[in-house]
Amino acid sequence: MNPKPNIVNLPVYKPGKPIEEVKKELGLNDVIKLASNENPYGSSPSARAAIMAELDHLNLYPDGSAAELTAALADHLGVRSNNIIFGCGSDEIIALIARAFFLPGDETIMADQTFSVYKSNADIEGAISIEVPLVNGTHDLDAMLARITERTKIIWICNPNNPTGTIVPEEALVTFLNAVPAGVMVVLDEAYFEYVTDLSYSNGIKLLESYPNLVVLRTFSKIYGLAALRIGYGVASPTIISLINKVREPFNTTRLAQVGALAALADQEYVQECRRLNSAGIVQLQAEFKRLDLAFFPAHGNFIMVDVRKPADGVFDALLRQGIIVRAGQKLYPTYIRVTVGSAEQNKAFITALEQALQEQGVQV
Repeated sequence: MNPKPNIVNLPVYKPGKPIEEVKKELGLNDVIKLASNENPYGSSPSARAAIMAELDHLNLYPDGSAAELTAALADHLGVRSNNIIFGCGSDEIIALIARAFFLPGDETIMADQTFSVYKSNADIEGAISIEVPLVNGTHDLDAMLARITERTKIIWICNPNNPTGTIVPEEALVTFLNAVPAGVMVVLDEAYFEYVTDLSYSNGIKLLESYPNLVVLRTFSKIYGLAALRIGYGVASPTIISLINKVREPFNTTRLAQVGALAALADQEYVQECRRLNSAGIVQLQAEFKRLDLAFFPAHGNFIMVDVRKPADGVFDALLRQGIIVRAGQKLYPTYIRVTVGSAEQNKAFITALEQALQEQGVQV
């Protein structure tokens, strides 16, 4: 069997190491995972209760249109139901966009260090990825505009950017959108939207009426704490949503995901508390990084990318042996690790382990 030529050398996405695997490999009893930007406080109690109540209906297919959840989310966002599409995480919406719009030879523009799924899905569809270097960890919007050609189909902006955590302010984003040709789609990935407290940050949903070529992605995997249920969504014009829907599988979100997301959405007090705790965690970690004389990017999501001043893989391994899982291997930042903001106790344990790891690697702290 011969596969599509463009996927032969496609890298396989590597998620953060699972806790149970690390325990088994290293003989550890306690492991803290700070690698996948999961909510350390879990999901809302009301979401857990709704999921438990739904267990009696596992024999039934889910509502393929997620009608009840769609209506509630539309009300929450101030949009219409036909502006929304749900997916198995926002990752699936990215894949569906690529499937619906890319033809072989189309060009797509993204940052050179951003969420890898944009490029992998473009590769699968035979599109050509134009990767524009970040500047100080932030999207260079002027350089991205300069790379637009008649073959450009989609531009991807991750805001906050994963893995650097930086943001594109609203003023810069609006200037950029005004300059993008109307026939070029802009996908604004706001997976970490609910964590951002910076007043210069934009709300992509509010820009949709002015920019019909804009698609906004969000998820229930991060601050809502439903990563295991895999449910995210896209918001765009009814025309774009209709086209994406044509390539969506019929039952792409589960009954448990839908009821969990519905209950989580209703508990905005829990969301606000998680945002507050995350902001306190950022302050805690940044203070420790300054004490250790480690540079870091401004953090606007629930993770921080910090320069450990030695090859990151060595520090990663040293932390792993102490039961702390972080993320290394950023192609353009070989001395940086990305660490999820945990609870105060988890952050303290990470810093203690990091100091030992740095000393093992010969870093003066």
